[in-house]
Order: sequence, then C-alpha cells, then structure tokens
Amino acid sequence: MITRALAAVLRHHRAILVVYALAVPAAIWQAMHIPAEGAIDRLIVPGDPDYAATRAFQRIFPESSLALLVFEAPDPWAPEAIARVDRAEHAIARVPQVTAFSVLDAVRHARPDATVPELRALATGTTLFAHQGLVGDRFMTVIASLDVHGSDQRDAALAGIDRALGDVPVRRTGEPYVAAWLEHQASSSTSRSFAVFGVLLVAITVVLYRSARALIAIVIALGSAVALGVAAGGVLGLSFTIVSALVPLTIMVTTLAALTYLHSRFVDQPDGVELAAHHVAALRNKFLPVTASAVAAAVGFAALAVSAIRPIRELGIWAAIGLVIGWLVAYTLFPALQRALRTPTARRVAVRSATYDRIAARLPGFTYRHRRALVAIGLAGCAAGAVAITGIPGVVRPMPVEIDTLANIDPDTALYRDLRWFRDHVTDLNVARVWIHLPDGTATDPEVLRALDGFHTALEAARDVTGVTGPTTPLRMRSYFAGRGEHLPADPSAFAAATADVEQLMLAEPAFRAFVDVDRLSDVQLTVLFRNGDAAGYAALERRIAAAWRGHAVPGATLRVVGESLLQVKIGASLVPTLAESFAITCGVILVVFVVIFRSGIERVLAMLPSLFALAVTFLGLRLAGGALDVATIIIATTVLGTTENDQLHFFHHMHELGGDAGTGARLRHALAVSGRAIVFATLINAAGFLGLASSSFPPLRHFGVLTASAFVLALIADLVILPAALWIVRPDHP
Repeated sequence: MITRALAAVLRHHRAILVVYALAVPAAIWQAMHIPAEGAIDRLIVPGDPDYAATRAFQRIFPESSLALLVFEAPDPWAPEAIARVDRAEHAIARVPQVTAFSVLDAVRHARPDATVPELRALATGTTLFAHQGLVGDRFMTVIASLDVHGSDQRDAALAGIDRALGDVPVRRTGEPYVAAWLEHQASSSTSRSFAVFGVLLVAITVVLYRSARALIAIVIALGSAVALGVAAGGVLGLSFTIVSALVPLTIMVTTLAALTYLHSRFVDQPDGVELAAHHVAALRNKFLPVTASAVAAAVGFAALAVSAIRPIRELGIWAAIGLVIGWLVAYTLFPALQRALRTPTARRVAVRSATYDRIAARLPGFTYRHRRALVAIGLAGCAAGAVAITGIPGVVRPMPVEIDTLANIDPDTALYRDLRWFRDHVTDLNVARVWIHLPDGTATDPEVLRALDGFHTALEAARDVTGVTGPTTPLRMRSYFAGRGEHLPADPSAFAAATADVEQLMLAEPAFRAFVDVDRLSDVQLTVLFRNGDAAGYAALERRIAAAWRGHAVPGATLRVVGESLLQVKIGASLVPTLAESFAITCGVILVVFVVIFRSGIERVLAMLPSLFALAVTFLGLRLAGGALDVATIIIATTVLGTTENDQLHFFHHMHELGGDAGTGARLRHALAVSGRAIVFATLINAAGFLGLASSSFPPLRHFGVLTASAFVLALIADLVILPAALWIVRPDHP
C-alpha cells in the first residue's frame, strides 16, 4: 500500500506541483502578517489563576503604560535643569496619546506661587517622590503615560517621544521600551541564522551532490515547508513571542534532515535498476525511519504543552504542527521536484564522499579497541550533566534559573545601560500589587481608611520594601503640603476629621482612582516597590505582606497579591518543571517508537545514549560557564532530543537491514555507508544554522543557538563513536 502511494506521488507530480504553487504564496502572505509580541502577558497561559486574578485586578485598576525619562544634572534644581525638564515635558505632552508628569507638576499644583528653593524644599522634604524615582540628588524624571492599544500605537507613541526629545540627553526606561525591544528581537533574531543556514545549505549541497538541480529541489521543498508550517501558526491565531521565533528554524532543520536522508538514498542508484523503480524503492526504504522520527519529534515538541509558560507551550504546539507539515512536504513536494527537475543520481554525477568513506571504514575497528573508554566517557558525561542540572543536596546547588529582565537585553544596548543605571541609582523595578476587596462599599469609611493607612505604614517598614503608595497616599500628600507632615493622625477622631471630605476629594483628585474603585468603593489597591525580584524575594515579600495585614486587617475584607512581578516569578518557577516534564515525555515517546520499530531491548536503551550524552555535556558546559536556565535555553532538551533521535532511528534501521546473522562490524559498516553521510552533513548544516543565532542581540536566543549547535555536534560524535562502542560491549562478536 505504501509503495503504491509513493508511486502515485511520482505519477501525479505535476498536479502536486500545481497545488503547492497555489498554497505556498498564500502561506507566505499569512506568515508575513503574524504579529510579534514581547509583553509579559504572553508568558503565562490564560488559564493560570494568578494570570486571571491579575487581569481581573487590571480591569478595575487599569495600568497605564509608563515610560520613564530621566534627566541627569549636577543640580536638578538649577534653573537651566528645570527649564530643560519643562521644555521636554511640554514637548512630550504634545505627542498624541501621551501625557507627561513630573515632580514639578505636583509641587507647583500644591504651591502655585512658590519659588524654586521652596519647590525644592517641598519635593525633597518627603520620601514619596524619591521612592517613586521622580527626583534624586542628581536627576529628575518625567513620566510619560501612554494611552495606547497594541504594539503599533505603542511604537508610534515612543517614536513621537523620541522626536520630541530630539538630541536632549536622557535615559529611557520603563515597560514600553522593554516590550518594544523584545518584540523587535522576536521578529528579527533568526534572520542572520537563516542567512548562515542558507549559505551552508548551498555550499554543502553543491559540494556533496554536485548538482544545481538537487539544490533547487531541496531549497524549494525546504522553503515551502517553512512557509506552510509558520502559516499554520497564523491560522491558529498564534504570535511570534520571545521564543516562538525559533519555530521557523526548528521546522527548517528537521525538514532538512528528512530531505538529506531521502536524497542521499536516492542518489545511491544500483546498477541495472531503472530510475523510476529505484526512486520508489528509495522513498520506500526511508519511509519507516523518516516517518517514525517525524512522529517522535512532533510528539516530543507537543510535550512542551505541559508548560505553564505561554510562549513555550505555543512553541511546542506550533513546532509539532510544522514538523508534520515538513514530513508531508518531504514525501509529496520533494519527490515531485526530483521527478520534474530530473535530479541526477550517483550513476550520472558521482557523490563526493571519499574522506567520509575513509573515516567510516576505520570507525568500527577504532570503536572496538577503545569501547570501554568511550562508553565510560559517555556515561561520565551523562552523570556530570545530570548533577549540573539537578545538583546534589547539601553539596551542589541546582542550576540557577534566570528571569531578570536585564538578562534578556543585550548589554551593549543603550536600553540595558539605562535600565542598569536606574536600578543602581534609583530602585529596582519590582512592583507588587496588593488587591483588597472590601465588604459593602466601605472604602471611604474612616475606620477602614485608618486600618489601610496602618497597613500602609507597616509595609513601608518591611525589609526590602523601597516604597508604598495606596488609598491614603493622596491624603498624606495633602497633609504634607499643608505643613502637617506626611503621616496622618493616629488618634481615631483626628483621623476621621482629616478624612471627612474624602468623597469630595475623590471627585476632585483623579489620583484617587489609581487606588480606589470610586464607582463601587469595594476595591482598593496598594502598590509596593521592593528589592530582590526573584522567587525567594517575592515569597519573602508575600510573607511580610501577610504579617502586616494580620495587624491591620479590615474585618470581612480579602487580600490578594497580584501583578506582573508575580507572573514573572511564576515563569521562573515553571522553567525547571517544564524541562523535566517535557523531557520525560519526549524520552518516553522516543522509547515507544524504538519499541515498535526495534525488538531488542538493549538497543532501545543504547539508542538514547548519544542524545543524552550531548544534552548532559551541553548543560554541564552551561553550568561551568556560569550560565542559567531561561525561557529559551529551557527548550534545548526537547529541541536536541527531538532532532537528534532522527540519526539513531536511521542508524539502527539500516543496521537491521542485514538481518540478525550479520556481525556487528558488518552491520556498523552498512549503517555508516548508507546513512552515515546524511547524518554527518545534515548535522553540520543544522548546527551551523543554530550557530547563526550567536549573532543575535537577544541574549537568550544567542545562548540557545550556541548551546544547541554544540549539542548537535556532540550528538554526532556520540553517534559515530560512543554508540558503536556500546554496541561492541553488549554483543559478543569481534570486528
């Protein structure tokens, strides 16, 4: 049945070419219109409870997108420094969908007729402005609030701000700049890798197969697979995020491996066999390993769907669909192109492989003589890599997890330098939102406000908290500007008197709307700035918030900590489980595939050795270099395992072609002769393609490219030496 289907593909090759000629341009158009998104809300799956709670909170308390523009000066209150800030603020305020605010606005609003020294005394006499990064000893900050929807409006607003500022020296920080930079990297980070990949593909195909027709067939089939696979994500409504930009490259490398295996078998046309019959036989010979490897790789990537990190989950599903499409292209479009272009076999154009043939002839003897040492090296590498990832309790700590925003930004960029300066000189940009739901709309009751103010004060005193703003902040500021100090009275009656006009104040002062739901008066929020934004630091903050709430809780009220910092911590907490779960599922799927195809239990185990060795040594190198797991490097395991298992499937498939009576040496030589060349050349092209990511300005993808390329090369070495050495040990015969 399979043979008849393959013969039908070759007979109807013209119709197949017409179908693809219509489908691929439409796919390219679809792929070009897939949006790129780098915001944190793309990192958590919508069903996550904390994600849902944060979004519910933001519907009550919408958060503006804030860009922080820091103006440095030896004396920020000097007349020329104030004039510069005023000019910049007025210019920014003229940008559509942007409003601007500075500490000057606050103090001038309170004291319209104050002199500059008086304004300075007002601004520096309280810690509130300093904690929010509005003013310091050598800087003043203008906050630009962007009322935008979508990345296009945001980018237009940022461009307008840049034009308004002109050549004025200013440090640019804040979420809009970070999100814009990440989205740009998501859409452009793989372009250099594609260029490197393309150059090597052309060079190796021409050198190996010595045929322009073969090159054209491979390039067209490869481009079609990538276009169709990427377009499938667009049809599903997916977007390019900070890691799913790897989808095109993943589809390319896995499809190229299948095409290389198929064409290498095609060029081996035996004497006395007609080309048409040989073409069908070559496709049929590779059908089982190519199909099995595609299924295993697709299911392996689909295993990433267990992740709670949204881009990784989407990457897995998207790549799995793309791999299935790549397999379909390899067995429909590529044979049709071979037939239509009349690509030559080795009977017409000899394949250049003399160097490989000499090395392959010596490998069985070499691996037999050094079998014990080679296997010991493989097992030691696996053990060391496992320790590098998981650690040893009380001896070696597990590999660290990196979720810091700065780790995702190129240190050579102005954005990185500005973010680092702001963190070093002002405060960390870690923000927790404390959402309190009150019973019966009691937000303006004096006793409720007094409890919330006490809670506010207790939070300010907590360790690692750098600033707190909440419902009583506008009241504190009014008290401060009135000369009564920034703290509200502790006496209940005096507090009630100070807050008697709070409802009228809410109508007059928009600042209250940031902290109180003025429509229902049932929800309030406090914004907490804190240091140490890692998982341990956030957990400590939550404990301090809970302790402060126990001392000042409002009867019947509920409290929940929400916000983007919480989601970022959850991302870090999900990285290691993602690695473990997806890796376990992928290993299980591959073992099942080997169980179905190969009956020998020992071979099922040995088949995993090259991939496990490559991954373990790669993570060991990452650990020794001081690296950490992040949202990109976490998927190395699935990518490498899902790709390199192709080599073992093809290797064992051809070893079994000689039957059980053949010796290990003869079976190794046959496998190396039939599939070895394709394994070597496909691995080199794939490794170079991923190595092209080393030129990316996005650090996670740069690390991913270098580590994945290294793992591919290590897997190739293990395929050629460690795997044969292990086979010599488990089999009693000699070369």
